[in-house]
Amino acid sequence: MFKLTLYRIIVISFLLAAALKLNACAGDSFNGVLLSDEELKDRISQMLIMGFRGTEAGEESPIVKTMKTHAIGGLILFNYDVPSKSSPRNISGAAQTAALIASLKKYSKKPLFVSVDLEGGRVNRLKPEYGFASFPSAQAMGDKNDLSYTRSVSESIAVEISGLGFNVNFAPVVDVNVNPANPVIGAIERSFSDSAEVVALHAKAFIEGHKKYDIINSLKHFPGHGSSSADSHLGMADVTATYKDIELIPYARLIKTGAMDMVMTAHIIDRNIDPLYPATLSSKYIKGILRGRFGFNGVVVSDDMHMAAISAHYGYEESLVRAVNAGCDMLIISNNNAFFDENACEKAVAAIFSAVKKGDIPYLTIINSYDRIMKLKSKYSVK
Repeated sequence: MFKLTLYRIIVISFLLAAALKLNACAGDSFNGVLLSDEELKDRISQMLIMGFRGTEAGEESPIVKTMKTHAIGGLILFNYDVPSKSSPRNISGAAQTAALIASLKKYSKKPLFVSVDLEGGRVNRLKPEYGFASFPSAQAMGDKNDLSYTRSVSESIAVEISGLGFNVNFAPVVDVNVNPANPVIGAIERSFSDSAEVVALHAKAFIEGHKKYDIINSLKHFPGHGSSSADSHLGMADVTATYKDIELIPYARLIKTGAMDMVMTAHIIDRNIDPLYPATLSSKYIKGILRGRFGFNGVVVSDDMHMAAISAHYGYEESLVRAVNAGCDMLIISNNNAFFDENACEKAVAAIFSAVKKGDIPYLTIINSYDRIMKLKSKYSVK
């Protein structure tokens, strides 16, 4: 009797394990909820923040056609088109930008993140020559070292972008100014300070100013780009010999407050932490440090997957799959670096979908990312 019972237990356990494995690989159901392939693709599409060309959005616009096919999670707008070295790309004035965003939201299958980079200083897609306001850089705010001033500047930025229809600002930068000559951070005044504590305080004030107007912030660039001597837009930024532990302090402080909703990863590599992959593609950084050590439960978004630090070293589809497995919930695909690929969205959905089907991406990874994305959209009543 005992042997028969034990045999039955072993058989049942084997069948259950096989069923779970099939479920994880096929991605057809979860907790008893059956998902079609199209529903799974919709969840994958929610993980993408796409860049596009066009200052208007009508029925025949390429981006609108893409949105009708895929439930894209977000869009990112730029004033300048890098591949063609021309402007405008999406932004040429207040009325035009507001009309564009309203049209895009109308065509979206689901609530849509509409994002922009407006840090102040040089990184500002809403240029004064188009009639927009000018804002001081993070360094200028840090040098003044008046938290009420930083909060006031942030509120002014939030008023401008919320009035246009944006709901996500990829700011503030919390990189510590370890290397003032850093071509992509220190040299262009994107860091509040060389003091991690000062960075954390001003970033907190900046975030408070945005929250007042329901604008979602994203800290960047995790785990810290401040010590690099290279620009990850142009190639791999290796910080193995220069990275300082203090660069993690702003993340630890701000995440501990419970107020952080989104963190952007950096395409920097520190071979002391991960000898093979930059942070965006590394579970050691995202799952180990950001989620494990710091307890971050919000949305993790990659920096642009078209930047040369990624595109010049890893295949497009391979890097997307690796970023998802590393812990990125959303992937920025700007289509605004060295090249423009009109099929970038289709390729991304297909690559991730295929990886889920083959079991190379656990099905739960997609479900969990989708849930975090939708939770954040609901929190801010994103439309």
